[in-house]
Amino acid sequence: MAGFKFERQLPHQEGAINAVMGVFNDVSAVPHERPADRAIANPLLAIDSELWIDNVIRIQERNLIDSSNSKFRDNHSRVLDISMETGTGKTYTYTKTLFELNKHFGLTKFIVVVPSLSIKAGTVNFLRSDAAKEHFRQDYGMDMKIHVLESKKGTGKSKRSFMPPSVSQFVQAGHISQKCINILVVNAGMLHSPTMEETFDVSIFEQYHTPMDALKSVNVVTVVDEPHRFKTTGQYWKSVEKLNSQFVLRYGATFDYDYKNLIYELTAADAFNNDLVKGVVAHVEDFKEGENASVKLTHLDGNEARFELSEGAGNKVSKKSFKLGAKESLSIVHTEMAGLYIEKLNKTVVVLSNGLELKKGARINPYSFSMSLQSKMIAQAVSKHFELERDYLTRDVRIKPLSLFFIDNIEEYRSASHEIGGELKAEFEALVKVEIEQRLKTETDAFYKAYLEKSLVDLAAVHGGYFSKDNTGSDDKIAKEVEEILHDKESLLSLGNTRRFIFSKWTLREGWDNPNVFQICKLRSSGSQTSKLQEVGRGLRLPVNEYMSRVKDESFDLHYYVDFTESSFVDDLVDEVNERSRALDEEFSKLTPELIEKILRDYKNVKTEDDLLEQLDNAGIIKRNNDFREGGFDALKSLFPLVFEGGVSKGKIRKNTDKALRAHLRKGRYEELKALWEKINKRVILEYRVDDESEFEGLLLAFFKKNKDNFKPQGSKTRNQRLKVKDGQAYFSEETKLNENILPIVSMGYKSFLLALSAQLSININTLHKVFSSINGWLDINHYLSRQTIRLIKGGFDKFLLDNSFDAVKVSYQQVSNQVHPTKFTNSKGKPLKEINAHDLGTNFDEQITPESYLFEETFFDSPLEKANILNDIEAVVIFTKIPKNSIRIPVAGGGTYSPDFAYIVKNKEAKDQLNLVVETKDKETRALYEEEKKKISHAEEFFKSLDSDIDVMFKTQFEGEEITKVIESCFE
Repeated sequence: MAGFKFERQLPHQEGAINAVMGVFNDVSAVPHERPADRAIANPLLAIDSELWIDNVIRIQERNLIDSSNSKFRDNHSRVLDISMETGTGKTYTYTKTLFELNKHFGLTKFIVVVPSLSIKAGTVNFLRSDAAKEHFRQDYGMDMKIHVLESKKGTGKSKRSFMPPSVSQFVQAGHISQKCINILVVNAGMLHSPTMEETFDVSIFEQYHTPMDALKSVNVVTVVDEPHRFKTTGQYWKSVEKLNSQFVLRYGATFDYDYKNLIYELTAADAFNNDLVKGVVAHVEDFKEGENASVKLTHLDGNEARFELSEGAGNKVSKKSFKLGAKESLSIVHTEMAGLYIEKLNKTVVVLSNGLELKKGARINPYSFSMSLQSKMIAQAVSKHFELERDYLTRDVRIKPLSLFFIDNIEEYRSASHEIGGELKAEFEALVKVEIEQRLKTETDAFYKAYLEKSLVDLAAVHGGYFSKDNTGSDDKIAKEVEEILHDKESLLSLGNTRRFIFSKWTLREGWDNPNVFQICKLRSSGSQTSKLQEVGRGLRLPVNEYMSRVKDESFDLHYYVDFTESSFVDDLVDEVNERSRALDEEFSKLTPELIEKILRDYKNVKTEDDLLEQLDNAGIIKRNNDFREGGFDALKSLFPLVFEGGVSKGKIRKNTDKALRAHLRKGRYEELKALWEKINKRVILEYRVDDESEFEGLLLAFFKKNKDNFKPQGSKTRNQRLKVKDGQAYFSEETKLNENILPIVSMGYKSFLLALSAQLSININTLHKVFSSINGWLDINHYLSRQTIRLIKGGFDKFLLDNSFDAVKVSYQQVSNQVHPTKFTNSKGKPLKEINAHDLGTNFDEQITPESYLFEETFFDSPLEKANILNDIEAVVIFTKIPKNSIRIPVAGGGTYSPDFAYIVKNKEAKDQLNLVVETKDKETRALYEEEKKKISHAEEFFKSLDSDIDVMFKTQFEGEEITKVIESCFE
């Protein structure tokens, strides 16, 4: 049983998967010869050069990538490039792609090459997780076996040398069962190591004596993660090429413009603007004392490093030189760098004890290591954490936020003996203690109050750390911390666990992430021009809630704390995002193919080049020869601003001192909307229309019958390999035994399990008992009594209720309170606000002036169709507004809420009657709606029918290609 839930068919991930599969359109798989003494190899995909080129061009054109540009296409390469920004699910996407390749072509052997050991660990954790295995098993009916190629350990007493076990098992896999794909994970250093070309005494099938030859024999498909770390002119890429893969899939956020065949691109701007990742708020700690101080590495000879300290400004600059060897403290250079020493050095690089690598010419600011500066940053981050935590843990469905601190001096957190200790740790716990005690004085939420009280009892439990030297320690408490932080995300995010602060020494920089990291406090100097996107990448993923489901349809921010030496952090990050979006910043005299390509790429509602030309011609922007008319270029920029602005929306990346973007209500206009607004903001609950408890019993039985395969016994598999001889040939035979009597771990008693599940599902405990008794013949719930099982049943049953609403499950709405205010537009007394958070209205901004009938002065929107609605000045409309995100919150079956997009008050032509209209706007075709979206629309229709008749409210939907004018006119027909 697994806790994390992966969302299916996310558009940005499906786009990448479809791009790969589209390249193999009209391709057939040719089975490989499979004698008993040969490896079971992948079938060969029969695709000639002409078909390959045609399909790549077709996919590029579909995804608006310039197929004529040689930078994006290489006819002689069987490499496909998929560009996806950090935090958007690259690992999930390529794993699903491998299952698709298996489904359509029968491929079972895949190699995943990663650049480093830390990324390797993160990849293996994902692939081996119960959540991932069960997710793909449900979708494809296939398991996946993960093989990990590690460096050689000692050879022991044997005089014979053996092939690495992972290579042998991977190459020979398939003799037992075909219901499995095999993935070999290897890091770049291992793939390039001498081991891969080493000749071993015991070969595979008496034919393959080196690991590289063995791997080449099975016609692998290879995935390369983080391609910018595999320069195509470098040694690691040459090792990838030696695999003789049928084709290579490269997935990364950046390719350093070294593409082969780019077939899909999800830019950083796309990710931020579409709320696929968190926004970023930078907190820059000013420190005037250090503005004019620097330490420069001036010389290296392999034995000593020479540093130059500069202090002062203008004519009062003083410079001093210092020579330091390995293990010497930098406090010799400046007292503010006490605790920092040279870990090791050679003729090209100095590695400091905090992990920072300095090359000749590198500069660092000594005051960035100041304890007083770090203390201020810690205090600020702790205070902000509890502010966020209070918000997220008092919701109906809670989200547990985490904060991550990168520190320089391990001894300030742990002593050399590996006992918890150190001044930083003591100072941190004191800050946490004060914050909790202050909040307990006023906290009214029962759950959060109990959570704070539990935290106060054991302050040491609210934080934990991971450092590289932890791997050599024997302290059980530290080992538990490390295991939880590195491998057990579910436990770390459990609401029963008070640990929410993590300390590390940049060890978690890559290959590790947790979706609920809401703060990163960087208590160290960068020292080099690293990628800002890479730095914030540990916290960009969207969070999961207490049921381990991703939270969408809401904007979240990652708070990132840096010192004064990185005052340009926000500008640098914005520049990096915009550079990757390849925006156009030059002047044009005519509509060029480049402009057309960018418009079609950034504006999905413009379907074809002909549609665009017709639109611009009708608007008087271009001439027949595509030259711009007078003022035409400015008009084009106004129509399609994303093409020229570089993409990332204002406010998605900002300093904490910057004012958040605000949308201002037009003075006096709210009163005209008041009656409708208060009506649709009434507090209601959703009720299931069932005759008695037995009907719910039937629903629950149907749910378990549909999902009974998810409760397979998770026994352990014992694999025995035997060397056998047949017809004079030696081969390995694998024997697999399933120990069916080995049961999943049980952590609760039956009664406590029923009580907890009853509370989660709001179903009578006796009903649950009756259901479990009736299904006992094919599912014994006693084997699955755990909190993890409760979460899985809760999430699955919620989805079941939503999927079956209005069919097997009838729903209705009941008003529970006359209380309306406060709302997104009003305070607790019902008085209209002057302004609201602009991102509640939309992530995109346009400078065009809104009509007087629109409630807000500014144009914030999420889609081109919404923008068109806002700027459409309709004479019959008295007042209208975009409905802020999550403001109406219509309950839907199975939990969760739904909020429409627009509210209109319209006078008909005779001006006798007033129409109160709420509109759901979807900038897609009706047939493109997901089932979940259709069900939510059905709930909205039921909700508006249930409202009191003192004010009639009509609900309508608007889809791609429908003008809002036509939608309104249809209300009077």
